[in-house]
Amino acid sequence: MTKTCLAPSFATLLQDFFVERLMQQRAVSPETISSYRDSFRLFLQFASDRLGRCPTDLTLSDMDAPLILAFLRHLEVERRNSTRTRNVRLAALRSFLKYAAHRDVASLAVIQRALSVPMKRCDKPMVGFLSREEIQQLLTAPDPDTWAGQRDRVLLATMYNTGARVSEILALRVSDVVLGTSPFVHILGKGRKERTVPLWRSTARLIRGWLPQIQDASSQRLFPNRSGNAMTRSNVADRMRIAVTRAKDQCPQLAKRRVSPHLVRHATAMHLLQSGIDLSVIALWLGHESPSTTHGYMEADLTMKERALKRIQPPQVKNRRYRPPDRILQFLESL
Repeated sequence: MTKTCLAPSFATLLQDFFVERLMQQRAVSPETISSYRDSFRLFLQFASDRLGRCPTDLTLSDMDAPLILAFLRHLEVERRNSTRTRNVRLAALRSFLKYAAHRDVASLAVIQRALSVPMKRCDKPMVGFLSREEIQQLLTAPDPDTWAGQRDRVLLATMYNTGARVSEILALRVSDVVLGTSPFVHILGKGRKERTVPLWRSTARLIRGWLPQIQDASSQRLFPNRSGNAMTRSNVADRMRIAVTRAKDQCPQLAKRRVSPHLVRHATAMHLLQSGIDLSVIALWLGHESPSTTHGYMEADLTMKERALKRIQPPQVKNRRYRPPDRILQFLESL
């Protein structure tokens, strides 16, 4: 007599997805875990309210296309989430469904219909960045006579030098910095990809002067808070706001800018590009996974576009208005 293999419950599948799939098998970053966790918190609460059952009583068959579409509408209409945020939440649900398809074959039909829910297209804004003058004023804004000001000067200089993401900068330890004749820093980026970025002499000099101010241990965070622990994203954002406030006296245009830590990363890429550095080198410098990301900086550089325009002479062609020869073509032309 053969035994019937029961499909795992929805709760078991979800727990295994996080523990086995994401943490053990794929070893994703804590940031990815947090993003997926928040997505499922929102989805489970929505599903529970809509279906009238607590999350532990939900089944995989409940996670069908109509429920997912209703959840996405809820995000955009009621929570006023952007299209990008909507797509991030959907990506988490899709990743779970693909995993569940291998564990619960009986639900394949429901899963396939749910996976057919498409990502939503959205406008891609032009990359913003700080000018060299704005960056210079920002880097020298923190007060060098205070411990926090000294740290902030080194922090901002390292961010601009490396073009690192905030999470990458905050993860740096003393052992990641090599201050020899050719100084450089080891950075662990997205997807656990390591890269080595050279340090300018001015940045290396600032780091050398900063190291005596923190614990002399290789495992020590390079940019700790006053308690010696790692800074948070909100800490960095707060310290940058203080620096911008101080810099506005010398650089009034900063008052009109929305300056974020990621804007410093954009400035690094744009200034490297304007200096003639090849796009492939910039992609390696910033740790871009796709070259198309780096091409976005070229699209945003108006100066480079103007230089290219001057090299091209407009053709001497007389423009003629196109007139559709047929009424149906006229209709199509009017759309």
